[in-house]
Amino acid sequence: METDGLVAGVRAGETRAVARAISLVEDGRPEARALLAALFPHAGRSLVVGVTGPPGAGKSSLVDRLAAHARRQGRTVGIVAVDPTSPFTGGAILGDRIRMQAHATDPGVFIRSMATRGHLGGLAAATGQALLVLSASGKDVILVETVGVGQDEVEIVGTADVSLVVLVPGMGDEVQALKAGIMEIADVFVVNKADREGVERVVTEIESMLSLSPGDQERPVVVKTVATRDEGTASLFEAVETFHRRAASSGALARKRRAQLRRQLEDAVRERVMAQVFRQVVTPAELDATVERLAARAEDPFTAAEGIARRMGLA
Repeated sequence: METDGLVAGVRAGETRAVARAISLVEDGRPEARALLAALFPHAGRSLVVGVTGPPGAGKSSLVDRLAAHARRQGRTVGIVAVDPTSPFTGGAILGDRIRMQAHATDPGVFIRSMATRGHLGGLAAATGQALLVLSASGKDVILVETVGVGQDEVEIVGTADVSLVVLVPGMGDEVQALKAGIMEIADVFVVNKADREGVERVVTEIESMLSLSPGDQERPVVVKTVATRDEGTASLFEAVETFHRRAASSGALARKRRAQLRRQLEDAVRERVMAQVFRQVVTPAELDATVERLAARAEDPFTAAEGIARRMGLA
């Protein structure tokens, strides 16, 4: 399918075109750049909700229920479930997609599993580009579920309009799960599996930690859910929309999206420069020789990098 035809298909919301476009960007195909450039003016209108938290918190069930709630309101939904990478194929282990089979025949829901492929931070490297495609296809709500890597899944804040941090009772020391940036990224805290013993302890610990936040900073709300029984998900969706409206009216959403665009620009420049370096400046043989000098401690990485930058006319 030619780029123009693919762009038209994505903008029309055609499932096959959207799937093909995401595959192109995920695989890093040469035609993906022109495709993304053509779709970019038509993106940015979706509500993007990130769902993160430790493994076993019930993120997939929660995303499934949030999608169902949005569909009952007549909204179209895109779901990106970032899965661990298969050690055999390098693809995504489709656990999350299996749990969302209730939406498989709904033309108003598009589900895509993406493999991390070694990328840290809970997201796949091409997640942002996949969201661009889904937004350009006219999806009203896009739900992004991170891989569940634990304390370092903070990258979602650079992608979503609203970030949900999901916790559950009985996960051991709940406070430990809130360390290393997880506490700071939450716009809404979700205590899932709230029918378990210890739910009030988790809520109390969250509230206690939130009380340490600066006084002028708006505190995230805490919502209790039982996703498998669809309990509390309507209240959670309402909390998401309330936060989104407030952020839009205060200008915080516009500032966040500008920061996300700045990051996308920096990532694109970094990618282009690195490709240029290894295509025209440093040959594979030179790279291997430099690594050998580094291994022998005959040269340091900083001096080597400065030399490469000088050859590019950047130093």
